[in-house]
Amino acid sequence: MAAAAKFSLIFTSSPGLDHVDPSPTKLGFANFREMSVSCQRNITSALKNLAPIKAMEASRTPPYKVDVEVKPNGRAVTNDSDGSILHETSTNGRRSTNIMWHKCSVEKIDRQELLQQKGCVIWITGLSGSGKSTVACALTQALHARGKLTYILDGDNVRHGLNCDLTFKAEDRAENIRRIGEVAKLFADAGLICIASAISPYREDRDACRSILPDGDFIEVFMDVPLCVCEARDPKGLYKLARAGKIKGFTGIDDPYEAPLNSEIVLHQEGEDCPPPDAMADKVISYLEAKGYLQA
Repeated sequence: MAAAAKFSLIFTSSPGLDHVDPSPTKLGFANFREMSVSCQRNITSALKNLAPIKAMEASRTPPYKVDVEVKPNGRAVTNDSDGSILHETSTNGRRSTNIMWHKCSVEKIDRQELLQQKGCVIWITGLSGSGKSTVACALTQALHARGKLTYILDGDNVRHGLNCDLTFKAEDRAENIRRIGEVAKLFADAGLICIASAISPYREDRDACRSILPDGDFIEVFMDVPLCVCEARDPKGLYKLARAGKIKGFTGIDDPYEAPLNSEIVLHQEGEDCPPPDAMADKVISYLEAKGYLQA
């Protein structure tokens, strides 16, 4: 049985390969000089003599050690050889090894200066029919009018693609929110104002999304609309189906909704009338202005 081995292929530069005809004949194409017979022989000879190259102890690249520590809460912290944290990631009970965070010279602060805004996640939570998606759209329209770049991650929309493999069982709901949170984090790191609109019924899942973002960059918006109002609206006809027993595990009917305890923003119905979406969006924008998210 042949033993596995790591090896490197080393090729030397050849004038016959490096030269490009400077006179273009067609846009998008370059003419390469025909390879000489001697050049072909040199390459053939080099390929025949290829062999695994043993790593030298005194390599120019020093040994690099990466340790992965999995915390009790299921999060993994990757540390490099000098003890600094490189990457922290959710493992969902699985241990990831041999990974490290690759840094780039262009960072979040550079992207924010380019966009003249600060990346963050606005997490809108509430019962079905509470107006989450409507407020999210009103908010992104108002911010767009101000020249701010936003993106909406709608709970229903992501289930058409990213989360199309998930059901509405408790464990799949948790995974649904975890994925939305991770994608929202990427948008925020890109400098965008990401608006995540999802029922997200469990506090633990929302808190997990908060924990992966820098302090202050997770802004929880609670749509505090009574169940009776949401059920009376029933824009998708889901409450009717749930009451008839045709949908099981529906939030607010036979599955719990855990209201936030310390949301940054609470949007609630005032008396019998619900404020218009634009007014609710203005309240969120006022918060963003006060916290400096609408400027670099």
